[in-house]
Amino acid sequence: MHLLVTLLQEVDIEQKLKDAPDDNYGIGVFIGSMLPFIILVIIAYATYRYNKKRVNND
Repeated sequence: MHLLVTLLQEVDIEQKLKDAPDDNYGIGVFIGSMLPFIILVIIAYATYRYNKKRVNND
């Protein structure tokens, strides 16, 4: 089911960038593509710090 939804929502980013009214759209695409990665790194680091403090306190 997830694959079907993914195929139906396939977006051609290159075409959207060509049709964009200005360059700010490209900046938004870049931020939008980096944001999930940054959030995952922050969550991983917070988990690491939490577990490191927990082990040191025992």
